[in-house]
Formats: sequence, structure tokens, C-alpha cells
Amino acid sequence: MVIWLIGISGAGKTTLAHEVVRQVREQKGHVVLIDGDAVRTAFGNDLGHSIEDRRRNADRICGLCKLLDDQGISVICGILSIFPESRAWNRANLQRYHEVFIDTPLADVQERDVKGIYGRYARGETRGVAGLDIDFPRPARPDLVITNNGDEAHLLSFAPQLARLILDEQR
Repeated sequence: MVIWLIGISGAGKTTLAHEVVRQVREQKGHVVLIDGDAVRTAFGNDLGHSIEDRRRNADRICGLCKLLDDQGISVICGILSIFPESRAWNRANLQRYHEVFIDTPLADVQERDVKGIYGRYARGETRGVAGLDIDFPRPARPDLVITNNGDEAHLLSFAPQLARLILDEQR
């Protein structure tokens, strides 16, 4: 099973993914966490943030998820997922794919600005930010939509449901 968490930077993907992993492991289940930034690091930071490099990273992540899924290893993946064709590929090629869109208002993530991305963009220090100068197409048909208005308890209230999907698959 692959649970694919989608959202703009700062939406809560990593926060939710870590909690799901914690809950699965607490129940003696097995799961691998894949994060878009961590994959870049694992492959030697050989990609920039151009659209082409973002697509290459997305392709790597899809392929890695398939490799694990084919071996019966459950995955929770937090990724921007700006390419609808990646999501379509996942639906066609992964044995069990569950897409979760964390819908967070742009103003909220800009205010929180956990990684400082939005501040750097506002100061003209960076470009290529999904939701600002890179289109962020909302998923057409996610399996679950979580509205994240900044209430972490609300966001994390979905962790048991997602952990259960993984645990039920492993039984």
C-alpha cells in the first residue's frame, strides 16, 4: 500500500506522515516514510528545482514507491505532487494506492512559513515555489481531502484512519 500525501509546502504533509508512521510502528506494523526532500538528498542532491528536475524527482519517487509496493512494503509518501500524470501513473501501476490531499490555504502556509520558503520568495531571493509562480494543480479525485486550517490536532486526527489502512493491509 502506498499512501500519497499531497499539498503545497507547509501544508502538513511531513507532520501527518510522521504521526502515521509512529502509530503504525506502535502497533508493530511496518512502514517506510518517503519524503520528496529526503529523496533528493538520498540521490546526492543532483537535481535543482526546475520543472524538468522536479519531474525527474517525482519519477524517482513514483518508481521507488512501486519498487517497495511490489515487495509488499507499505509506504507513506509526502510530496508536492505537482504533476497530475504522476498521480495517474500511481493509480495505474501501484497495487494499492490511496491519495490524500492536504488542502491548506496559501495564506496560512505563508504565515507559518516553516521552511522560510515564502519569506525568501517575498523578498525576491528565490523563485519556483509551487502555488506561487509554479502551478499547483489540485488533485482531481483524491481518496481523502483534509482541510488544514492550522489546527494541528485536527490534522493529526486523520492519522489513526491512515495508520489503520496500512495495518489492515498487513493483516
